Amino acid sequence: MQELKPTITETIRLSRLCRFGHVQRMEGSTIPKRVLYVNLGTTRLRGRPRNKWQGEVREDVRTVGGEGWQAKLHNREEWRKLLRTASNHRILHMPKE
Repeated sequence: MQELKPTITETIRLSRLCRFGHVQRMEGSTIPKRVLYVNLGTTRLRGRPRNKWQGEVREDVRTVGGEGWQAKLHNREEWRKLLRTASNHRILHMPKE
């Protein structure tokens, strides 16, 4: 039986969630955490708005964690377990609609 390898999209999504959890567990005064929530106050060009990093993370977290993901986020082992489960069950493989 051949094991399916994760697609590049799945790998990117899992890496993004891993990084998000890492930054969220940092103290509030660190540079990466401040940059995550910075608001530049610039105007966007006309047309369809581009996806923001936080919007993509929010979608992925809802797909992987469902309810109660915030509690797991601050516990490193629980967060890793959640990401491992998502990877093993190929939860992030579902194409976006």
